[in-house]
Amino acid sequence: MITIPVDPVANPANHPLPTLDGEDHRWQGHFEAMASPCEILLDGVSRAQAEQALLHAARETWRLEYTLSRYVPGNPVDQINHSHGKTITVDDDIALMLDYANQCHELSDGRFDITSGILRRAWRFDGSDNLPDAPTVTALLKLIGWNKVRWHRPQLTLPEGMELDFGGIGKEYAVDRVLLDLKQSLPRPSAVLVNFGGDLACTGPRCDGSPWTVGIEDHRRSKESHQTLSLRGGALATSGDSRRFLLRNGIRYGHILDPRTGWPVPDAPHSVTVAAPSCTLAGMLATFAMLHGSGAEAFLDVQDVQYWVQRSTLAAG
Repeated sequence: MITIPVDPVANPANHPLPTLDGEDHRWQGHFEAMASPCEILLDGVSRAQAEQALLHAARETWRLEYTLSRYVPGNPVDQINHSHGKTITVDDDIALMLDYANQCHELSDGRFDITSGILRRAWRFDGSDNLPDAPTVTALLKLIGWNKVRWHRPQLTLPEGMELDFGGIGKEYAVDRVLLDLKQSLPRPSAVLVNFGGDLACTGPRCDGSPWTVGIEDHRRSKESHQTLSLRGGALATSGDSRRFLLRNGIRYGHILDPRTGWPVPDAPHSVTVAAPSCTLAGMLATFAMLHGSGAEAFLDVQDVQYWVQRSTLAAG
């Protein structure tokens, strides 16, 4: 195993250094970002090329994490969330996310809303039975609504007290961004798969023509695969509640919240995995399906994509 040194400036969150394993032009790189284990698989490249690819992937992912996270004081999202109703000019990364968030809001009929992250003040999905009281949730609804935000690229006006949260789209975007960078920079023929916490995309099959073997997580055993798939191109993304939920009186409340009500989506699946040409699209469709609750399968049936849905035997909230 090789540890890749990184300039501290390029690693503002002080994550563990990336590591690289492998031989004979097949390599596995690992680092941490966006609260997920990140993996870069490379075929048909030298060790020096693999090291450079891993270094770039980690730096770019950490840069996007710093830019898009709601947890970093002073970063662009923090500046937006503390703008006190003033109009501010945003950079290209944030503008791209805002354009995409606007599109998701329109396509989902308001079910997907990046202003709904403020509901975390009421909800703590820690596996306990502690539900918030209805008045607390209702009060927060006044601070939710993408339609209340003024967005005219590159200028944004966020009403006082509201917040933006890119957690629902940032990781999938990072997968596609890193994959594109590596595809453009690595020699041909070569093959790459980028996997950030189970959301992944590849450039095509391995160099010998064989598929990549990937697993779909079993919601009952979070470290085990429910099913393995052969991937020759495109991307996979999963949305689910295997790690974040509440359980009270036999009812499981998943962390997928309806921004229109402030409460978990009733009858939502445990998880939805979607295959699509890009990780961003796969993630969008998986999340939309979760937001449709009992209608998840019906929604996906008309999207012309492959999908896998896992449901619980427990009643939903």
